[in-house]
Amino acid sequence: MFVKGDKVSVLDDAINGVVLKVSSSQVTIETEEGFELTFHANELILIEASGELLNNMAKVNFSSIKKEKEIPKPRSFVKEKKSRKDEFLLEIDLHIEKLVPNKKGMSNYDILTLQMETAKRQLEFAMKNRIPKVVFIHGVGEGVLKAELDFLLGRYDNLNFQDANYQKYGLGATEVHFIQKKNFL
Repeated sequence: MFVKGDKVSVLDDAINGVVLKVSSSQVTIETEEGFELTFHANELILIEASGELLNNMAKVNFSSIKKEKEIPKPRSFVKEKKSRKDEFLLEIDLHIEKLVPNKKGMSNYDILTLQMETAKRQLEFAMKNRIPKVVFIHGVGEGVLKAELDFLLGRYDNLNFQDANYQKYGLGATEVHFIQKKNFL
């Protein structure tokens, strides 16, 4: 028996179409010209079952077809020169509000300890990944965090530190430059 979506052909005429509905032995089809005609089931022959149509559609890889249609982007062989100003800069904000979602219940000692652990961890990360410059944003306040940060930075031999750019950070930041050792052959 026929089901909706089957491709059929009429036996006595040169008419092809798709089954729209089946009721008992009557089959209504839509011809290739767009007409709806009704035939007895024994006047039709099955060309392609609707399940086969769906299987054929499932086999088509539309993403590969779409990729073939795309126009490839031209490749650029020009390498841009970067100035020293464009080098990567790691900024670490040590304000407690940036480090924890809620400082409630933390003592001043706990806050300072967390800030210093963060500074040390980020400093070692920068050294390990050969980042040439780091800025620690500590704020002005009473100067306790800045003094502790200066003490920490003073323990390292392979870096220089100074107040960061006043126009950008004001008085509340310290800039650290790592001294890169050159390898000679």
